[in-house]
Amino acid sequence: MPELNFADRLLAAIAEKKTPLVVGLDPVYQQLPAAITQQRELNDAEDIESAIDAILEFSTRVLKVVAPHVAAVKINSAFFENYLWDGVQAYHDVVQEAAAHGLIVIGDVKRGDIGNTARYYAQGALADPDFLSLDELVGPDAITVNAYLGQDSMAPFLDVAREYGKGVFALVRTSNPAAAEVQDVLLTDGQPFYMHMGKLVEKWGAGLIGQRGYSALGAVVGATNPDQLAALRQALPSTLFLVPGLGSQGGTAKDAAKAFKSDGTGAIINASRSIIYAFKEEKYKDLAPANWEKTVELAVLETKRQIAEALGQ
Repeated sequence: MPELNFADRLLAAIAEKKTPLVVGLDPVYQQLPAAITQQRELNDAEDIESAIDAILEFSTRVLKVVAPHVAAVKINSAFFENYLWDGVQAYHDVVQEAAAHGLIVIGDVKRGDIGNTARYYAQGALADPDFLSLDELVGPDAITVNAYLGQDSMAPFLDVAREYGKGVFALVRTSNPAAAEVQDVLLTDGQPFYMHMGKLVEKWGAGLIGQRGYSALGAVVGATNPDQLAALRQALPSTLFLVPGLGSQGGTAKDAAKAFKSDGTGAIINASRSIIYAFKEEKYKDLAPANWEKTVELAVLETKRQIAEALGQ
């Protein structure tokens, strides 16, 4: 059994960096700065090796910039899997790079299945590799999962979390507009489906609670619905929230603050495009295009300031 559970490790890292901000890596070749894509060996979007090399360079440079300022990063595997088997390797390369910077790594993979299939998803996406030739590699510290298949779909992920000291964030109330079609439907007892799901997550995570009172099974709850976020915070006292939707999706730091308890704990807030593509913002137009990394740093510091202000810190 690992010495520290995931929730305790995450809270300690947040305290060290003095922010619950998480930077999301969603790299799209066409959105990368020209300082990368115009390099001779990286300037062909239709060549898989060039495109992956460009995305890897961008991702590793972003990690280097943000590592001193945040506790964790969220790496969305879809933006790597787009490049097939080479992309999968690139995703794992970025996981290793982030871990080498001392960052807590959340793999945004949204896995979910039942039975034996779920067990292998959990082993492949979350566990540290147990192959002799890969004994120096690590898996993510946590992953996102789709829990809407029920408890038996979650059990293998929770088993791996328990064995390796990892974390899991289950989708509860997502930030996309169409989520209401499913997640806001009222049940016969009058509560919305997302609340029912949230209470199940709280129940399933009861066996993974750390010393700080939070479970290694957390919930993904978007910042774009602050009233629902506040209701879930009240109903799920032992569940850490991963809050997407800040910045480009329209959520504000004030909205995301609803995810926290009065002591300032209980959530991490993810911002992706508003930080990694900050060089596109009008307010940074006076910086040279080649200095895009500085805009990432400035965006991280500004987002940290906004969150601290919203939390009254």
